[in-house]
Amino acid sequence: MGATVFVQPLDLVKNRMQLSGEGAKTREYKTSFHALTSILRAEGLRGIYTGLSAGLLRQATYTTTRLGIYTVLFERLTGADGTPPGFLLKAVIGMTAGATGAFVGTPAEVALIRMTADGRLPADQRRGYKNVFNALIRIVREEGVPTLWRGCIPTMARAVVVNAAQLASYSQSKQFLLDSGYFSDNILCHFCASMISGLVTTAASMPVDIAKTRIQNMRMIDGKPEYKNGLDVLVKVVRYEGFFSLWKGFTPYYARLGPHTVLTFIFLEQMNKAYKRLFLSG
Repeated sequence: MGATVFVQPLDLVKNRMQLSGEGAKTREYKTSFHALTSILRAEGLRGIYTGLSAGLLRQATYTTTRLGIYTVLFERLTGADGTPPGFLLKAVIGMTAGATGAFVGTPAEVALIRMTADGRLPADQRRGYKNVFNALIRIVREEGVPTLWRGCIPTMARAVVVNAAQLASYSQSKQFLLDSGYFSDNILCHFCASMISGLVTTAASMPVDIAKTRIQNMRMIDGKPEYKNGLDVLVKVVRYEGFFSLWKGFTPYYARLGPHTVLTFIFLEQMNKAYKRLFLSG
């Protein structure tokens, strides 16, 4: 949640980029920088932090569940002699934890997508949610409980892809850097491996991410949803906006991934130290 406070503007830019040019309309934003300056000009400094409460709730639900399940399964599957699970088993644990966390975090994700997308709509079409709790209550009241889990399948698919790609690419990148002879096993090596892993993860997960974003933001047109499912989104994006539009918002997505990971671990280390000092020292 601490890391999200710093990277929320990048998340907002990524979501706006993914929704720009929807339905074969002309793209609102040419580049990520153009998107950021346009949002600042139109909505001010507060505008780039729209949806922060939903971003924080998403971390509190999704990340807490994911890390909790990962840790529990990891401990359960560690051998009696302390041998950790093998790579394949680790990947399965990561995917299971990611998918379960994504299911729990979907309502906050729906609120986040809608809140960050609101500013691009004409004033009469805006949803105007005050905060994440107001958003969740209004979604249930106006569209029913199942809408909170709209886009749940692509959200879970994205979590599986992210976890699998991250695990595999991080260990491979780290091994490659160590074998090159230019790196030793230190924080610089971990950081570089994280950034390479982030690049692979971003490239692999963006098409699933755009499907998730479009489904969670869609409206009903004459009683029918804009998209039938995730596959329908991908087909329509490729047909009307071009193949490479599946990677819209690549720059802010990648730029968010690196700092978010690094900041998460920095905060985690500091909190662990504080916890040991305050609660375990006595």
